[in-house]
Amino acid sequence: MENKTTLLDNIQSPADLKKLSVDELPALAAEIRKVLIDTVSETGGHLASNLGVVELTIALHYVFNSPKDKMVWDVGHQGYVHKLLTGRKDIFKTLRNYEGCLGFLSRDESEYDCFGAGHAGTAISAALGMIVAAERKGSDEKVVAVVGDGSLNCGISLEGLNNISANTRKLIIILNDNKMSISENVGAIPSSLNRIISGRGYNRFKNLAKMMVRKIPGHNDISKFIQRIEETTKSIFLPGVFFEELGLRYIGPLDGHDLPKLIRALDVLKDPTRPLLVHVITEKGRGYQPAEEAPEKFHGMSSFDAATGESNGKSGLTFSKAFGDTMIELAGQEEHLAVITAAMAKGTGLTAFSEKFPDKFYDVGIAEEHAVVFAAGLAAAGLRPVVALYATFMQRALDCVFHDVCLQNLPVIFCLDRAGVVEDGPTHHGIHDLGFFRGLPNLTIMAPKDENELREMIFTAYELKSPVVIRYPRGASMQVKTLSDSSPVSLKPAKAEVVRKGKNGVIWAMGPEVFNARDIAEKLAEQDIELTVVNVRFLRPFDAKLLQKQATSMPVFTLEDCQITGGLASEVDEVLINCDHKGVKHFGWQSEIIPHGTPKKLRENYGMNPEKIIEEIKDNVQN
Repeated sequence: MENKTTLLDNIQSPADLKKLSVDELPALAAEIRKVLIDTVSETGGHLASNLGVVELTIALHYVFNSPKDKMVWDVGHQGYVHKLLTGRKDIFKTLRNYEGCLGFLSRDESEYDCFGAGHAGTAISAALGMIVAAERKGSDEKVVAVVGDGSLNCGISLEGLNNISANTRKLIIILNDNKMSISENVGAIPSSLNRIISGRGYNRFKNLAKMMVRKIPGHNDISKFIQRIEETTKSIFLPGVFFEELGLRYIGPLDGHDLPKLIRALDVLKDPTRPLLVHVITEKGRGYQPAEEAPEKFHGMSSFDAATGESNGKSGLTFSKAFGDTMIELAGQEEHLAVITAAMAKGTGLTAFSEKFPDKFYDVGIAEEHAVVFAAGLAAAGLRPVVALYATFMQRALDCVFHDVCLQNLPVIFCLDRAGVVEDGPTHHGIHDLGFFRGLPNLTIMAPKDENELREMIFTAYELKSPVVIRYPRGASMQVKTLSDSSPVSLKPAKAEVVRKGKNGVIWAMGPEVFNARDIAEKLAEQDIELTVVNVRFLRPFDAKLLQKQATSMPVFTLEDCQITGGLASEVDEVLINCDHKGVKHFGWQSEIIPHGTPKKLRENYGMNPEKIIEEIKDNVQN
């Protein structure tokens, strides 16, 4: 039996989409949802957010003319539907696979991706730049920024909003509100009023009335009086006064799942005479019951059973869970503990902590800079803050770490999850952090080899009473099944751990790479090549004495899930540059941009797999 051709099969570009009637679009939306569920259940990815923007994305491409008209998607994890409508349906099944469809937006992947997106809060500023450039060039192209309500509290978004009215009258912002975080639609009156003020008739009448009033003596006072009446009326019934005060015309809230109404509204509003914000209400996880019931779980996840919504991943102890459990343990002992995250409670393992110690937990939203300075303020006032972020997002607050924490030597502990390469690609690889942090004053940097060592490092950091970074990867070390219930051992700064002894060479490894180094050493021992393996533990302060002693008698190798430039490799080179040594060889990620793909596949392609490392070491040692 032949497969039935679907509406989506015939869409290779937005031009094909426009050939469909409005009545056919709900069926297309249903097809797209099925493709999303079927694909993400196999590859993993961001599901709930994309299920929520199906109708909105269809409506935008139906009304606007991309790629001439620019659509700037904030974050990018709401861009899957955009990909399906812009010629990428056939490669979408390779989502997040090496050399397959990228999980975020990329200018290199498609001309329809006018701006790369992986971190939140950039859409408004980027779109403003594009529309200003278009106006300077005399182009009539339109620019639309699609911003989630979670991204709107990002400092960059607010800075962009503040700058719009001074630079353009043409920008259109779509506020995709899937949590009702700004305001609710409070009944028929605001709905009716919005239908009126969003229509061409109302706006034409308003402009005509202004022209007539200007001919009346004392027209300035009359105009101001009418404007005050309009603003007062809107402030009573509408949630958009904040945007109006910034010089944007606010329209909404609109039902983000009513395709005909969305299309009519966008068609009316696509040629604004002043900057415009359209507030659209959507439901995260729309059309898939498991995601509707647990949108946070389906925000970003690994593969799952599409029929039940249950994850295919193995449960058990991970670094994230170990961190959360240790925070609960620490909170029971330390009155002044304060734990901060930036919209990452679940991802950083803090859900249980937030429920058990709500008075010690602070989720500041997508605002990493604020999270760091807030933590600095807490520390300056006598509390002991722990900031939990992904390594890739920590980059956004570098100056705050330097200026507000390190220079003042405040006891803030930064726990960086997802350090190392991840499936989501270059916007999310946590491999650049050490190059940023290693030169900062007063900052201790640690990396645990397993979950129990993470627990020890957290307690050690708490005792240090100075700035600390602890970095660890996503997932598990696969060495520890349960956290130790014994009293944590306090680690000595600048003291590495020798986990295996040998005479032919030494591998200095950081984090769980210690176990990869141990396995490599054991395989080489079968060929009569005996290697010492060292667990770095502290990158700053570093155990230079041990390294220098070993380097005088045998070659040194380094292994890290980080970019070589700025990481462990750089530290070792700096220690040995003026010392006699038997040679140095580094294994880590090069300075080139590392693409998306499974960590296993990336390791194979970039010489980070055990087989390649063994061959390289054999070429550099003498047994």
